[in-house]
Amino acid sequence: MDINYRQMEPGDYNKVKELWDHTEGFAIRSIDDSREGITRFLKRNPDLSVVAVNSEDNRIVGTILCGQDGRTGTFYHVCVHRDFRRRGIGQHMVDRCMNALRRDGINQVTLIAYADNAAGNGFWHGIGWQETTGVNRYDYKLNEDNIIDRIHDL
Repeated sequence: MDINYRQMEPGDYNKVKELWDHTEGFAIRSIDDSREGITRFLKRNPDLSVVAVNSEDNRIVGTILCGQDGRTGTFYHVCVHRDFRRRGIGQHMVDRCMNALRRDGINQVTLIAYADNAAGNGFWHGIGWQETTGVNRYDYKLNEDNIIDRIHDL
């Protein structure tokens, strides 16, 4: 099986959303993760996000939305289709994004993994990421219509 890695593009939206909709432990926001929201994110963060594509059927089997604010990089929606896990796809995507962030002078990367997402937390711990302790994370909703649709186990 051959996997190709490339920059995520707005035209990938349908295939990317299909993967997200069928990945356990995932949360999708109604506005931010809409076609318009993802297109806006990709335009604001050019050359940072990545997809993994199965060359046999051209299916997107992995994603990372990657952005930066000039100081810190952030990963969103890191996932690999369950049938393609434990093959180095996630690690390859992470490395690709971190190299792009280093190129842009970013020295730290952050992400959120829900506490009950065993697969996600296992992956991050397994590749040497440190869980942050001693800080509180605060959110303030500027748009109450940006509803989270939490996907638990499938």
